[in-house]
Amino acid sequence: MLGIALGSAQAAVTDVTLDNGLRVIVKEDHRAPVMVSQVWYRAGSMDEFNGTTGVAHVLEHMMFKGTRDVPAGEFSKRIAAAGGRENAFTSHDHTAYFQQMQKDKLELSMQLEADRMANLLISDEAFAKEIQVVMEERRMRTDDNPQAVVYERLMASAYQTHPYQRPIIGWMNDLENLSAQDARDWYARWYAPNNATLVVAGDVQADAVVALAKRYFGALPARPLPVRKPQAEPGQVGTKRLVVKAPAKLPYLLMAWHTPVLRDWQSDWEPYALSILAGVLSGNDSARLQKSLVKESQIAVSISAGYDAVARGPGQFLVDATPTQGKTVAALEQAIQDELTRVKTKGISEEELNRVKAQVIAADVYQRDSLFYQAMQLGEQAVAGLPPEALERRVEKLRTVTAQQVREVARKWLKDDGLSVAVLDPQPLDSAPHRPKMAGVRHDY
Repeated sequence: MLGIALGSAQAAVTDVTLDNGLRVIVKEDHRAPVMVSQVWYRAGSMDEFNGTTGVAHVLEHMMFKGTRDVPAGEFSKRIAAAGGRENAFTSHDHTAYFQQMQKDKLELSMQLEADRMANLLISDEAFAKEIQVVMEERRMRTDDNPQAVVYERLMASAYQTHPYQRPIIGWMNDLENLSAQDARDWYARWYAPNNATLVVAGDVQADAVVALAKRYFGALPARPLPVRKPQAEPGQVGTKRLVVKAPAKLPYLLMAWHTPVLRDWQSDWEPYALSILAGVLSGNDSARLQKSLVKESQIAVSISAGYDAVARGPGQFLVDATPTQGKTVAALEQAIQDELTRVKTKGISEEELNRVKAQVIAADVYQRDSLFYQAMQLGEQAVAGLPPEALERRVEKLRTVTAQQVREVARKWLKDDGLSVAVLDPQPLDSAPHRPKMAGVRHDY
C-alpha cells in the first residue's frame, strides 16, 4: 500500500492507494459530527463508443437497481433510514456516487458501495424501465430547454474529434437503441477498484477510514483496464458558427474558445490566469461584462463568463448572454468582442487585478466551507490526474497571477480562429411539442 499525508494549518489530507489499486483520499474536518463519502470512477461520457452515447449516465441509474444482497431500492432506503442523503452524478470525465451522513454511519456507506462496485445486477427488465426514465430526463433537461439545445449543438461543432463533442446524457437515437448488455459491458469494463477513488471528508480519523476501506474494498480484485487513446483535439483553423432554431422568448448567444487546462500544476500558469480573466469579465456587478453591457449600455439582460481549469480533456472558455429585447445578437456579440479587445490592448490595472483576485479566491475558500465541495474538489482533481497538493496550493497560485499574464492569455486564447459561436433563433412558443411528464424521473445531483 502506497500513501502520503499532506498537512496544513486547517486540516490534513491523507492520500493512500490500496494493494488492489483503489485510491483513498481523506480530508479531516472536525467542525461538525458529519461526513461525506464519495466513490469516483474514472469513466465518463468521454470513454464511450459511437452508438452507445449516454451509457455512462444510464449505468449510474442502474447502480441503484440492486445486488443479490441489497435488492432494488434498498440502497437508498438504508441510507435514508440512517438519516443520510445520497445521489450520483455523471460528467464527461467521471461518474461519482455520494452519501452525506453522521460520522458513525461511514461503515454502512462503504459496505453498500463496495457491494455494488462488484455485485451489481442488471436485468433486461429493469434496464427497459430505466432507459425510459433516462429518455424522459433528456427531454426535460435538453430537448425542452432551448439554451441546453444551443450548448449541446455548439459542443458538437466546437470539438472536431474529441469525445467532449458528445452530450453526457447521450443522443436520443443512441438511448433508444441501448441494451442492458451495453450497460453490463460498461460496468465490467470500468467498475473496478483500480479505476476508482474513494474520497471521505468530515469528522473522521484518516487511519480509521483507511482501515474500513481495506475491510470492505480491499478484497475486491483489480482488473485490467482498456487502453485509453489520447484523442487529442486538433487546432481550430477558423471561427465556427451555427444557428439553432427552437421555441423560446428571447434570443441567446453562446461563445466558446479552446483553452488549456491544468496538467503540471507546479509549472502551468495559464489556467490560473484564465481563472482570473473569467473573474475580470464576469461574476458580479463590478465585473466588466456585467458593468458595461448589462448596467451601462443595457444591451444584455444577462451575461456570464466561465472557465474550468480541471479536466481530463481539453478546456474551453465560455461566454453566454441574452440580449435585451429590441437588441440584436450581432450587436451583443460585437459588444462582447469590444470588451475583450480592451483587455487585450489595454490590459487591467493592479487595482482591478487585486480586487478580482480577492473575489475569485474568496469564492474558492467559501466553497471549501462545505464538506461536500471539499470532497468534490478532491475527487475532480484525482480523476484529472492532479494530486491533493494542487488543490491545497491553488490559492497561492492564483495570488501569483500578474496583470500582464491576464492580458497575455486573453490575447493568446480568446482569438477568432479558436472561437465557436452558437445563436438561438427563437421560434414561437406555441410550436413546442406538448408532452406529458413522466413520473419517477431521477434527478441527478
